[in-house]
Amino acid sequence: MTSTHPVFDEFAVLFDDYRVHYGQPSALQSTRSWLREQVARHRLAAAAAIRAQEVCGFITVTVMPASLRLGTAWSIRDLYVAPDHRRTGIADALLRHVIRNAGDAGAHRVSLQTETDNVPALTLYTDIGFQPVTGLELLNLTVDPPRHVP
Repeated sequence: MTSTHPVFDEFAVLFDDYRVHYGQPSALQSTRSWLREQVARHRLAAAAAIRAQEVCGFITVTVMPASLRLGTAWSIRDLYVAPDHRRTGIADALLRHVIRNAGDAGAHRVSLQTETDNVPALTLYTDIGFQPVTGLELLNLTVDPPRHVP
């Protein structure tokens, strides 16, 4: 998906729906602009599932250096399927698309994260072969608004 792809605007609409699903206010113009910038600057790669000329799901990925392996690791950032298209194999197809492309690009691994209570997603991910990571903690530091670090 490029920012000039014919279905980019439909992708942006579905991405805005995804944000609303997770409690954010709808902001289609801002969403579209943000996505264009992220994709154009290669900060985010995206693929869309299209059925009957309708964008019905998408997946986004970042590619990061894997320093110890002197390679790359792909991180799935977002995966969303429109409610009317769930349980039809779209999420599975999008995941397999990313895994295949990561392998073709020589990536060391593909990772993702989801909430611990998202049983349908966890089932899909483990069925495909993703394994939980043990011995690590996910830590965040919010910097919005910017804070002074001594």
